[in-house]
Amino acid sequence: MPQPARAGDPRDADRPDRIARAIVAWFAEAARPLPWRAADVSPWAVLVSEFMLQQTQVSRVQPRWEEWIARWPTAAALAAEPPAEAVRAWDRLGYPRRALWLHRASTEIVERHGGEVPRDLDELLALQGVGHYTARAIAAFAFGDRHPVVDTNTRRVIARAVDGHAEAGPPATVRDLAAMERLLPADRESAHRFNAGAMELGATVCTARAPRCETCPIADLCAWRAAGYPEYDGPRRPRQARFAGSDREARGIVMRELRAAHRPVRTDELARLLPDDPARFRRALDALVADGLAVASPDGYALPHA
Repeated sequence: MPQPARAGDPRDADRPDRIARAIVAWFAEAARPLPWRAADVSPWAVLVSEFMLQQTQVSRVQPRWEEWIARWPTAAALAAEPPAEAVRAWDRLGYPRRALWLHRASTEIVERHGGEVPRDLDELLALQGVGHYTARAIAAFAFGDRHPVVDTNTRRVIARAVDGHAEAGPPATVRDLAAMERLLPADRESAHRFNAGAMELGATVCTARAPRCETCPIADLCAWRAAGYPEYDGPRRPRQARFAGSDREARGIVMRELRAAHRPVRTDELARLLPDDPARFRRALDALVADGLAVASPDGYALPHA
């Protein structure tokens, strides 16, 4: 049985290539059959999946994505609807500003690109709600172009397998893209499979809390394993505040009421949703207005319609 490579081992020189080849081979057998991975899926459908998957689990995204694509199979179909419909259809995926961004991006795709999702990175980055990760993911997964794609799962795989750290630490776009570029195969097809495979490995095997090293395709190449699984002692991202009792929870409560209503809801009606904490209610409502998710009128508050 091969032993893990260690610092100074002559096998280290080709370890990036070996890691990439092992993950590509593993992914060919282990990939989950997610609908946005289908060969005939449209670039628009891939774009929608990338918006929805930001900070949201696959199991929650898949049914919502299927409903969304059935209703709005093209950017033009979504752009023809008021943004309120996008927010309603988003339901409880979380971070509902993404629904507004996606609706705005659909309008921009229609106005600037004739309804077709652009392929160029700069043109993708110019769309509402599209950042460095999302632009590269769309270019790589919708068009098969060779770009390093880095998400939380990929960063964890690289931190452990290459750097020997239990955690990746806070993200840094330039550094993270460079680390992925060093592993990325030269040919487009292998690069596509490696991008997706590294994400899949981090999501299903090299997980944050309970990595399944015994089933990992790169266990014999993993620097963290070779070092004896040292504890992480580097910088950490600040922990998110508890959801229960938070302003985020309050915003969700108000949003639920606005989604259900097809008329403006009076302020006093909304305030009854959080009767014991009027200050938290006010902060939540003001934040929704600032984000464009709630629009004030003489009759109350409603979802955006223009």
